[in-house]
Amino acid sequence: IEDGDKVMVCVSGGKDSYTLLDILLQFKRIAPINFDIVAVNLDQKQPGFPEDVLPRYMEENNIPYYILEKDTYSITKRLTPEGKTYCAVCSRLRRGSLYGFAQEIGATKVALGHHRDDIIATFFLNLFHGGSLKAMPPKLLSSDKKNILIRPLAYVEEKDIIKYAELRKFPIIPCNLCGSQENLQRAMINEMLREWDKQYPKRLHSIFGALQNVSPSQLADRDLFDFEVLDSQRELDFKDPEELKKRLDVVNLSFAAE
Repeated sequence: IEDGDKVMVCVSGGKDSYTLLDILLQFKRIAPINFDIVAVNLDQKQPGFPEDVLPRYMEENNIPYYILEKDTYSITKRLTPEGKTYCAVCSRLRRGSLYGFAQEIGATKVALGHHRDDIIATFFLNLFHGGSLKAMPPKLLSSDKKNILIRPLAYVEEKDIIKYAELRKFPIIPCNLCGSQENLQRAMINEMLREWDKQYPKRLHSIFGALQNVSPSQLADRDLFDFEVLDSQRELDFKDPEELKKRLDVVNLSFAAE
């Protein structure tokens, strides 16, 4: 977050987005820079969504906010094949609506509530089901190049957010209103991660650390690393007398140490 930013905080009514908004508001009060915060909720017209909860919370806490009403629920139902969950279509429509609205209100940053465990779960979703090594970065330029997305909770564990939300007594809105949450691939991965965390407490910390410590030359992506240049690089190195001498010295030192 930079001086003069207008940060649009996407608030769903879940523990993560409440925590994000609450912490950013506290940060704004003590930060050495000036920036504005506006909360935005997308009312997707899901059946049973309590429309009064978020406006009441925002007004009681004097938080500037918008409720963006778009019936993406009906569109999602129409576009989702029978037997499939709504999540993929729903998330695309939600992103499009929120990112477009960010442009309308002049937001310079869009803050999302994803935490460390979300990022790890996304990594495994892409690994197991998408055939790619990618997750969700703490900061990203959107694909249309119009929005800077930030995830201030990227380094926070979900269990800490759960405790914080309980302490603050946020009026949580359930995330299963659409009735499409069962048997999700993400739910199964989250269960796997929870079991790992119980049995091997340091494993998730190590996995998240690995996402910040990538060695492109040790993978197999030709777009990230030019493997074809290795042979020519080796020839150049050994044609350089000084480089050859350095390598021989290292070998000799290794033998001497043994």
